[in-house]
Amino acid sequence: MTNSLADRNALVTGGSRGIGRAIALALAAEGANVAVSSRTMSDLQEVVSEIKNSGQRSLAVECDVTDADQITKLVDQVVEGLGSIEILVNNAGASGSHKFIDHPDELWDRMLAINLTSVYRVSKAVVPQMVEREWGRIINVASVASKTPTRYASAYTASKHGVLGLTRAMALELNSFNITVNAICPTYVDTPMTTATIANSAKKTGRSPDEILKIIEQGNPQGRLITPEEVAAVAVLLASDSSRGITSQAINIDGGEVLF
Repeated sequence: MTNSLADRNALVTGGSRGIGRAIALALAAEGANVAVSSRTMSDLQEVVSEIKNSGQRSLAVECDVTDADQITKLVDQVVEGLGSIEILVNNAGASGSHKFIDHPDELWDRMLAINLTSVYRVSKAVVPQMVEREWGRIINVASVASKTPTRYASAYTASKHGVLGLTRAMALELNSFNITVNAICPTYVDTPMTTATIANSAKKTGRSPDEILKIIEQGNPQGRLITPEEVAAVAVLLASDSSRGITSQAINIDGGEVLF
């Protein structure tokens, strides 16, 4: 631990498990005070306990990031509990798949609401604080699907492409306020979301979960899933003072799967 984020205040959405949990713990390990949000308070409390046991301040706020009113309350509670938000990690998200033929409109609407519109709304609510302080770090957890299409995932792919476009547009506008905006683009990560995706694929194809996992691993040049801690390490870098020259970037964490 270098304490590179000492006394910084961070908010991690979707922070109760998987990538979000790993990022929250990694930020706290570097000295940040961390608020975490998700729709499940019991899971959040476990993360908060770990952070507090490490000596940092922490706060759990139950929030559905597809609800604009709840986002407003989330930001107000974090500011009241920890102070101005200096590091924002937009991690809340979901996956879903369906063939484009007869694609359900509900799935399209849900993917864009959770994966894209929430990033817009949470960032919009937090950015004025960063502008006032003339310092900020916004880290959007996107996906390799931000850069390459995914079969049977039109809505998910579109939402993640949107996150990348939003990241770059925000970065251009906020550069003069010493606010950086970047995206992290992981491939399949060893998380509950990936486990659920594998189970869904197994159900649809009749293959076993182990077979689906093997197919996913074979599609990766390193033959494996990425770990949440690998994603968290990049988030810590992007949150630090030393990363001030990195903005409008989309950093792949994929073992060489996507080459741009």
